[in-house]
Amino acid sequence: MALQLIDADGVEALTMRKLATALDANPMSLYHHVPNKDALLHGVAARVGSHFREGKREDMPWQGRMRQLALDFRALAHRHPKLMEYSFARADYVQPEDPFWRGLTDTLAAAELPASAIPRVAASLCAVFTGLLLSELTGALQRWTTLPPAPSGPDGEEASPPAKEVVDTMFDYALDATIAGLESHIARIRKEP
Repeated sequence: MALQLIDADGVEALTMRKLATALDANPMSLYHHVPNKDALLHGVAARVGSHFREGKREDMPWQGRMRQLALDFRALAHRHPKLMEYSFARADYVQPEDPFWRGLTDTLAAAELPASAIPRVAASLCAVFTGLLLSELTGALQRWTTLPPAPSGPDGEEASPPAKEVVDTMFDYALDATIAGLESHIARIRKEP
């Protein structure tokens, strides 16, 4: 029920009283299950994260696995944009037991990245994916695409927001650049003595 309320009105609008009303329960009874709203939000985020489609990707090259992992992560963010926008702003939104983190680290291991480098590279990729998705969820990415390459003319016309296909393509550009950068990093590590 908390997730439904968040999806409808956002994290800020969720209160323990609203949740109790939606559940037809006494607001104080909720505190027998969670100590506060932060704990409730952590639980909701963990539950949503547990539904991340990890899928078996062993039959794919690591680059395909990475692409699918990122696209699945994006799909999850689009299913619950208000919760994900809130979660992305928290340092603890990814936990070691999360299917996304496990999928990411497994994919990096399949890329034959040295085990000692996997946590740093995985953290960097989380930052890239999170930043990109947060820009998309908040509308910043769409707005940036309408900025002219040079100052606008005297009429000050603004471009219209891009179509969904354009934003999808932009996500693919960033994903291609990320995978190419990771390939380069792995090749460089393999050459080191």
